[in-house]
Amino acid sequence: MAKVAFLFPGQGSQFVGMGAELAAAFTEAREVFQEADDVLGFSLSRLCFEGPEEELRLTANTQPALLTVSTAVARILAAQGVQADMMAGHSLGEYSALVAAGALTFAEGLRLVRIRGQLMQDAVPPGAGTMAAILGLEADAVQAVCLEASTVGIVEPANFNGGGQVVIAGQVAAVEKAMELAKGAGAKRAIPLNVSAPFHCSLMKPAAEKMAEVLNNALIHNPAVPVVANVTAQPATDAAAVRQNLILQVDHPVRWEQSVRYLAEAGVTRYLEIGAGKVLAGLVKKIIKGADIQSIGEPDGIQKILAH
Repeated sequence: MAKVAFLFPGQGSQFVGMGAELAAAFTEAREVFQEADDVLGFSLSRLCFEGPEEELRLTANTQPALLTVSTAVARILAAQGVQADMMAGHSLGEYSALVAAGALTFAEGLRLVRIRGQLMQDAVPPGAGTMAAILGLEADAVQAVCLEASTVGIVEPANFNGGGQVVIAGQVAAVEKAMELAKGAGAKRAIPLNVSAPFHCSLMKPAAEKMAEVLNNALIHNPAVPVVANVTAQPATDAAAVRQNLILQVDHPVRWEQSVRYLAEAGVTRYLEIGAGKVLAGLVKKIIKGADIQSIGEPDGIQKILAH
């Protein structure tokens, strides 16, 4: 029996207008957006549907917004009997996966990612940290470049995305130095990313420590479906492991390539990207040649799945 995996996108996939067509077409989506507005105490739905973009891009807003769109899609699919054998999410997307897998209620997930976004935003003063994508250089070569550039400041691999893409994070001068060294070491490109903070590196330690307190008091259940964790690239099957992985995830790298390879080795042959954008589809195609992947964030994508 062919296995299906749901994949949930992280920050960078957001855009103004996301979820609007879903809410217009499906009751389940309208209910999810209404619940998000009620839980958060402001109109997240308006922010998703109408912007402004600068406000949607603030980490404390982006994270609950993406979680809400992904949850809306997952609920619509669940109502139609479309289910996954396994799940994974990229960074923030791990929370969306855990909500879909029943490890977190949607309300608890929203509360956690709103706090997570704020803590990650506050961990480093604005303008002090940044991230960059290094393309066409092996992961261990990127690691070596970061080590060499760390004479200038903190810089570390943050996302092992696969397909020759490693994202680095750290202090601005050190990231710039690492970009320069990476080009010298044969990288095809080194692209600065438009992010508000240097995620998934040791500069996030203050956020990880505070997030640990929050997560230790959070209500987490055993997931009903295995969710492959970013930190270990292995499935977390009980609530204690889920909690630990989410704490570590804040200041440790996202092992996306290993996570996707784990899914493939576990027998997954079909991947559905659940939520906004198509970032993960692009990465999966590079990791698993000829992968059967579809991005579902709009009503037409849902119709295609139901007709499949």
